[in-house]
Amino acid sequence: MHSPVRSSLRRDLSILVVSMLALASLPFMAGDFTLSMVLSCLMYIALATSWGVFCGSTGYLSLASAAFFGIGAYTSAFVLDAVPWLVAIGLGALAAVVLAIIMGSAVLHLRGTYFAVLTFGMTELIRHTVTLAEKSLAGTVGRVLIDVPEPDTVYFTMLAIAVAAVLTTIIVRRSRLGLAMAGIGGDEQRAETLGVNTRRVKVIGFTLTAVFAGAAGAAMSVRWTYIDPTTVFNPFIGFQTVLIALIGGAATLWGPVAAAIVFSVLAETLRLQLPQVYMMTLGLLLILSVLYMPDGLASVAGKLFRRKHPLPKAAPEAIQATVPERGRP
Repeated sequence: MHSPVRSSLRRDLSILVVSMLALASLPFMAGDFTLSMVLSCLMYIALATSWGVFCGSTGYLSLASAAFFGIGAYTSAFVLDAVPWLVAIGLGALAAVVLAIIMGSAVLHLRGTYFAVLTFGMTELIRHTVTLAEKSLAGTVGRVLIDVPEPDTVYFTMLAIAVAAVLTTIIVRRSRLGLAMAGIGGDEQRAETLGVNTRRVKVIGFTLTAVFAGAAGAAMSVRWTYIDPTTVFNPFIGFQTVLIALIGGAATLWGPVAAAIVFSVLAETLRLQLPQVYMMTLGLLLILSVLYMPDGLASVAGKLFRRKHPLPKAAPEAIQATVPERGRP
């Protein structure tokens, strides 16, 4: 009999591979509007999935996604004329990592409302700092991107970032790092008494969020051809990332992915023509999710699936093998 853990791993990897192949064939069949919608979808898959791998496990509510996205976009805009495309993406992700280490070291000792407010405040501080620096040094605000890659290059890059974010989530949640973050979410003080270096684990998890947000910002910056701090450090990017993750199910793997698809379709169909209806829909879905589905839409689907396909009980030795050494009696 196969272990339920291994079966779920094979299932997740199979879904990921099939989805990647289907999306990779899309540029050869779909039109510009469809590709634009899928590109937005891939961006929010990367943002919401990477947000969930840390915040969904630890219970921290971070509003810093816009800061990581913006710093990645601006880094890419600065170096794009001088370095190859993939190097610009890597530098954008690296800049976001450095920012996450600095920000995380400063605020990760806080929790709850204080942490959320501080991450939002630091994002706004970074946005205004970049604006002031551009006015002082360049005499203008914003950058025109002239030498940009082909649309297909941007699409496949964003696809690779989204796939990497999902794959990283699959791996991390089955690793000791994932167990440590789950322990922090359950009871941080108890995790410390069991020997978990909670400060280091939180900084690493926070940095994982930043890697993919920074890479996504670097890749998406060329989509606008002109960027400014208001565009790439837009708080709406951070808020929508959180909404997608929470409504889909931040503690699940496929919940944020499914929610990102739904919201991308809504954004493309409603936001431009009926922006008020779009915002009302976001708010209504969030209220319904908090009141009736606190674990997200994925929890409902998971319960229905388990009723129809109950998992076999794991043997005691299999359960014991998943417990870290320090947690064993």
